[in-house]
Amino acid sequence: MHEGVMKAWLESSHLGGGNMAYVDELYESYLAEPTSVGDEWREFFAGLPKIDGVDLEVRHADIRQQFAELARNKHREVVVVNSGSAADTRQVKVLQLINSYRFRGHQHANLDPLNLWKQPRVRDLELSFHDLSEADYDTEFNVGSFAGGQETMKLGDLHKALEKTYCGSIGAEYMHIVSTDEKRWIQQRLEGIQSTPVFDKETRLQILKGLVAADGLEKYLGSKFPGAKRFGLEGGDAMIPMLKAMIHRAGEQGAKDSVIGMAHRGRLNTLINVLGKNPSTLFDEFAGKYEVVGAGDVKYHMGFSSDFETKGGNVHLALAFNPSHLEIVNPVVIGSVRARLDRRGCTDGSLALPITIHGDSAFAGQGVVAETFNLSQTRAFKVGGTVRVVINNQVGFTTSNPEDTRSTPYCTDIAKMVLAPIFHVNGDDPEAVVFVAQLAVDYRNTFKRDVVIDLFCYRRNGHNESDEPNATQPLMYQKIKKHPTPREIYAKKLIDEGVCSEDDVKALINDYRDALDKGDCVVDEWRPMTEPSVDWTPYLGHDWDATYDASMAVEKLVSLGEKAISVPDSVSLQRQVNRVYEDRALMLTGEKKIDWGMAEILAYAATVAGGNRIRFVGQDSGRGTFFHRHAVLHNQDDGSTYTPLSKISEEQAPFQIYDSALSEEAVLAIEYGYATAEPRALVIWEAQFGDFANGAQVVIDQFLSSGEQKWGRLCGLTLLLPHGYEGQGPEHSSARLERFLQLCADHNMQVCVPTTPAQVFNMLRRQVIRPMRRPLIVMSPKSLLRHPLATSTLEELASGKFYNVIGEIDDIKPAEVKRVVFCSGKVYYELLEERRKREQTDVAIIRVEQLYPFPHEEMLDVLSQYQHVTDFVWCQEEPQNQGAWYCSQHHFRAAIPKAGYLTYAGREASSSPAVGYLSVHNKQQQALVNDALTIK
Repeated sequence: MHEGVMKAWLESSHLGGGNMAYVDELYESYLAEPTSVGDEWREFFAGLPKIDGVDLEVRHADIRQQFAELARNKHREVVVVNSGSAADTRQVKVLQLINSYRFRGHQHANLDPLNLWKQPRVRDLELSFHDLSEADYDTEFNVGSFAGGQETMKLGDLHKALEKTYCGSIGAEYMHIVSTDEKRWIQQRLEGIQSTPVFDKETRLQILKGLVAADGLEKYLGSKFPGAKRFGLEGGDAMIPMLKAMIHRAGEQGAKDSVIGMAHRGRLNTLINVLGKNPSTLFDEFAGKYEVVGAGDVKYHMGFSSDFETKGGNVHLALAFNPSHLEIVNPVVIGSVRARLDRRGCTDGSLALPITIHGDSAFAGQGVVAETFNLSQTRAFKVGGTVRVVINNQVGFTTSNPEDTRSTPYCTDIAKMVLAPIFHVNGDDPEAVVFVAQLAVDYRNTFKRDVVIDLFCYRRNGHNESDEPNATQPLMYQKIKKHPTPREIYAKKLIDEGVCSEDDVKALINDYRDALDKGDCVVDEWRPMTEPSVDWTPYLGHDWDATYDASMAVEKLVSLGEKAISVPDSVSLQRQVNRVYEDRALMLTGEKKIDWGMAEILAYAATVAGGNRIRFVGQDSGRGTFFHRHAVLHNQDDGSTYTPLSKISEEQAPFQIYDSALSEEAVLAIEYGYATAEPRALVIWEAQFGDFANGAQVVIDQFLSSGEQKWGRLCGLTLLLPHGYEGQGPEHSSARLERFLQLCADHNMQVCVPTTPAQVFNMLRRQVIRPMRRPLIVMSPKSLLRHPLATSTLEELASGKFYNVIGEIDDIKPAEVKRVVFCSGKVYYELLEERRKREQTDVAIIRVEQLYPFPHEEMLDVLSQYQHVTDFVWCQEEPQNQGAWYCSQHHFRAAIPKAGYLTYAGREASSSPAVGYLSVHNKQQQALVNDALTIK
């Protein structure tokens, strides 16, 4: 019976041997501070059997500390206190006090410059809670792992050190981290200096200079362009010296790139005072004198690039362009950094630093923040950690009540999901801010993980300069009106300490204003950009009809195919996968025709063999949602994976394919960022089903479709969106073709619906070989993946030609044609099969493989033999208010003869993309095919 109980206990899910270290650490925390663990664990530990004569168990950490002390002091007399004595109990209480400050000291930290935000009383931080008092101040206690540089301290000194370390201008949250090494590292950095950095005179004057610049630019713009929106930084001025400290630190540690993403608050200040944008250019933008190509965008959305000199060499800075959709730019930054790291062959993130700057309400409120955090340590998206900065104005647009803005104490609590340390810091203490900035970069570079800085500050004006904040935050803004600026506070501190004089401060202010008057760069570290790591020149000035040659010899294609399907004997394939690879071998010999999956594999093989990297990301991309790709093979013997496309040759470009987390918005934003930083790569995002792109609509609207017009940003990202009506219901039928077509203008992107393997092969090859870099939106197939008519020959692939329009393929005499049916996608094969079944010869079927940019010349060429026809029909599977009908019918009307008329054949308009019952679907499908082919 006893053995059975023990076996059940050992095999229980939470106390199994694999969790031993975790449970032991929980128990150690419980012994130091019972409230530091959850209610269930506290109840469990309290119920453990008691040892006779022992009232309070001692932590292993304390015992290890005592043995370490014995080893260091072999000749010292050691006094052993009987277990359970008053002295022993107080010693344990002192260690619990230390732990309480580490866990909860941040709740009493001096964070709010306005002193309006009051946290509730934390009894754990009171001596009395631990049965200690000021009467014990002169008693020496062992301080355990407290990194104050002493093994023992008087309680009074220890209490003062704890208050200074954890309840000053820095509130550190890090005890939620599982890794003991990370916690110990942070403790050493904070407790070693009691969170009070000591900077030399030069550094302090540089901090002051940063505050002068931040304050000076806002005042200058306010007087020169009164009432103009600038989304000023006033109140959060310490962000400028903070950012510069980060870049200097990263450069000293070897970084070559830093990409910054931020919303509009403080953006102009960052552009001028960190990246070194010429002030005269900004003033021209305010005055409306600046000429733009395309639609342009407001000045506080614009990006910029420059080089920034550090002791470790120049760091190339890039401030990402962004829309007003808060937080969406941050995954774009991650993608850009990943591309730079891949290009440099850096796998640990050390050569590029991503910095993302957030608003407090947006950080807690926008789901893409959580998505991006979740991706931060995954194979496809890790960049060695991101430094995340929250400009905590303590107010959203007009909402400041925490009961309305979030459900947790801090806006940064979301970061705990990835065990990121969080450093809250008072924005009116710029030295603490700079120290935390350096600490954050060091942590990121040491542990390759995200870290968060919560810069507590305020917003001196309203949401923008024309807004009136007193209407909704009267008490806050009465306080702000009387509150001195960060520059005034810090300048007074330095003057009082004799670091500088009032005249010195006035000189800094005047010099900065004079530099602005001259329109000169005001950043001392600014340097002209050297040769960029990627050359965009070959991709500039090209349109979608640019000439290119993608043809290749059939023998070369076969050779690449053989390598792409070569699998070592040691890799045991699943039965159905093995059959797929056997069929692919037959396709290369001509015994079977090429299917869709093989055409894709051959396209990827040819691309990497030609020297172009492939990055392919999607929720099931390795295998393919519909079991057709099998680019990644899973060994049935040991679970290992094998990717033949990575073994084409030693000289090939990388082939990287990743199954992503169940995220669309953040993942697509990352891939957009990657594609805008790496024009030589074929970058593909594949949706599990086409309608999953709904979750990333903001990326499609704000970046993919309009980024070139707004910001001049080229992007060759390819989207594969499975689309087709097979009776799978409303959510698994449509990729919402109509939404993409509605966004089409200015030749901003391509929308294609390929219907043969040769078409998809040459479409993908065209995307990378043609020198134009614009997004490619593909309505990719589902049932066509295995349709017996949807096959191609090796010769058709090797031709290198993608046909935007495909004319009639059957032996139908043009002179006998009375009706021409236009269509795209899967419905073509249903029309074709029905027409053949009827043996009908008076209807021609024309496929439009590229709906945008519309191929007018190719369409006119195909229609040249049907100039006598007046009856033209557009046939689609989608409801009339969806699909291509509304957005493309004007193109068809322009192409048909003047005497011709165009009608519609398809489903009636519907608020839902598709019906839910297969029987109803089949009835509708047959009706639209009949309607298209029946001449009335």
